[in-house]
Amino acid sequence: MSRQRTGKLQLDPVVVRKARGLARKAGTPIVKLARTHTTVSVERAVLRLAGLPGADPDGEPWVNHLVDAVREDVGLEHGVALPVWHALRSGDHVDLTALAQKAATGSVVFEVPTGVDATRSRAAARKSAAAGLRIIDRNRKDRDRLVRRFGDPPKPWVYLIVATGDIYEDMPQAQAAAREGADIVAVIRSTGQSLLDYVPEGPTREGYAGTYATQENFKLMRAALDEVSAELGRYVRLTNYASGLCMPEIATLAGLERLDMMLNDSMYGILFRDINPIRTFVDQRFSRQIHARAGIIINTGEDNYLTTADGVEAAHTVTVSQLLNEFFAKEAGLQDGQLGLGHAFEITPEVPESFRMELAHALLARELFPKAPLKWMPPTKHMTGDVFGGYLLNGFFNLVGSMTEQDILLVGMLTEAVHTPWLSDRDLALQNVRYVFNATRGLSEDFVPAHDGFVVQRGHQVLGEAVELLERIVDDGLLNAIGDGTFGLMKRPADAGRGLAGVAQHASDYYNPASELLAEGFAASRATGGGA
Repeated sequence: MSRQRTGKLQLDPVVVRKARGLARKAGTPIVKLARTHTTVSVERAVLRLAGLPGADPDGEPWVNHLVDAVREDVGLEHGVALPVWHALRSGDHVDLTALAQKAATGSVVFEVPTGVDATRSRAAARKSAAAGLRIIDRNRKDRDRLVRRFGDPPKPWVYLIVATGDIYEDMPQAQAAAREGADIVAVIRSTGQSLLDYVPEGPTREGYAGTYATQENFKLMRAALDEVSAELGRYVRLTNYASGLCMPEIATLAGLERLDMMLNDSMYGILFRDINPIRTFVDQRFSRQIHARAGIIINTGEDNYLTTADGVEAAHTVTVSQLLNEFFAKEAGLQDGQLGLGHAFEITPEVPESFRMELAHALLARELFPKAPLKWMPPTKHMTGDVFGGYLLNGFFNLVGSMTEQDILLVGMLTEAVHTPWLSDRDLALQNVRYVFNATRGLSEDFVPAHDGFVVQRGHQVLGEAVELLERIVDDGLLNAIGDGTFGLMKRPADAGRGLAGVAQHASDYYNPASELLAEGFAASRATGGGA
């Protein structure tokens, strides 16, 4: 008797379960690694959550000074919480900022407390971290309240990038973009910020091809979008990037300032920024725990693979990464509704039946992750500067999005990958989106591919290739697969890359109050059947 097949692609549920099971097997050793290691950025995130902002006159954050001082005296393997709160309790320091300022001058000696001192320091650290989490919890409730008050736009949510380098120029541009139809405004980061091992402080007015991600910039943009949300009668979401060497800290700042989405991919920083794999996976797990608590939707970066690898031959690597991202995200506490898994329209236009392939790939993602708000990315690699061809290509991209019910649609620009698009390019791109989605409203109901046709066969082929690759990854290990160039043709060995020196394995007395509280909250949520 044949097995029951589901969806328009008629996927075999047994094969789908096998794929997820293999992703779990491939990802489990990585989770174990993340659970038993910490990084300088994880520890700095704990201090930010506990209320340590600001920087010295040279711009170096106080959290960096304090973590570096603790690390110099007792190492990172115990965590910074016990040494820091022991110093607070036993010294004449008014608060964390005063302690960090003295630590920066070398006038504090840190030690790891034991016995009663350790118990009291643990309790004090936990109380401070809990105060930060209460702010994040309040922001999540505020978002829910504002969505009810202003209204939620229908899907697909139109995702548009704004980033001039000057936050005070970004704000009016973001409001203008919202008035033109953007439901999500993404403030892309200044080039190279992902490689900075600190988070800049304050509002910034200079940036190259983007604007620096800082707590103050988050606060300013969130206020600007709240203002335009009230004006338009729909809640406009704010996105930034939690990738790079400061992923945990930026995720924490996003929760503290009520961002709604964050770029957060399990392998992007490894593949495209040469950040050490272990550093990335440890940082990623903590950042996603924060996102889960804050109700933030993550956007993953599978679309980037197809900018370096072929869109046909490497299609299955996108599916594999989506399955791995799903496993890592859910293990950290994220729910289906927070999984903005990425995929892209990047097949070379000259390839025969390229549109049908793109349709198959988009439908495969939609049916594998039916409850996830997928992020559908426009063509970039094959945008040559031919504005007429580019406009047509973006129209085809929008058509696939309509036919397969994508949730988050990044607007394709005429001159993407040629230069920073003009505002007129943005206006024309939004017109393209509006026309296609208005003209094809409900088309997904009528689109049913032939059961033995090209689209169905291509979907099954990609899923089958994904299963085969996952089987090899389970045998060889994910770190080895990354080192061999499996994803995006980038070879990134586990013992190389930026940031490895900032990783430490937990000692037996390691303590992180934020991780403890986040894990408790997730466990309580699962027990009651609630969200993350």
